[in-house]
Amino acid sequence: MTAERPRRDWRDTVAEAADLALLGLVVAVAALPLLTLAPAVATAAAALHDRAVTGSWPPARTSLARFGRALPAGAAVSVVALAVVALLAADLLALAGGRVPGGRPALAVTAVVVAAVLGYAGLVAVAVGRTGGRGWRSAARHAAGTCARHPGVWAAAAGTCALATLLAALVTPVAVPILGGYALAALHALDARRRSAVPEPS
Repeated sequence: MTAERPRRDWRDTVAEAADLALLGLVVAVAALPLLTLAPAVATAAAALHDRAVTGSWPPARTSLARFGRALPAGAAVSVVALAVVALLAADLLALAGGRVPGGRPALAVTAVVVAAVLGYAGLVAVAVGRTGGRGWRSAARHAAGTCARHPGVWAAAAGTCALATLLAALVTPVAVPILGGYALAALHALDARRRSAVPEPS
């Protein structure tokens, strides 16, 4: 006879929401130098993976060690990610301001491309989290395979990132890091549901 799992009540929900908000704030602080953006996200993703597997957050010493190990490769990833974000943002602003031809159709297509790129980046972060915050190249290949095999998951990840970006533009700046923690957790939940429904190919 198996023991019943304890039921979650509103206090568990509030505690988890507070944990995710704190996670987002810590990531924002760790990412302030900009070059540490990718290592901060990787460390947070690894912590969320541990939380999902073990039911508890990793010790602070473990997260700090992961952050340190992620710095060399993560700095290069941060440069690439920031460059892509800057180019896409400049393209969107130029289209929205009418400085380049194309009008609303081109703006809509570009917005879809931006959402797709964000969704892919989110899945890369989740894949990096499953390997302790390291292995960006293999995570990028794995995320690309996920997008190709499961376009619905890619679309859901893109929608999650797009919604978080839209909300970030509407809320006060202080609340933006909190959205980041929630968005990363949502991406992990999407990937976990996908893996439980369709096992990974061997």
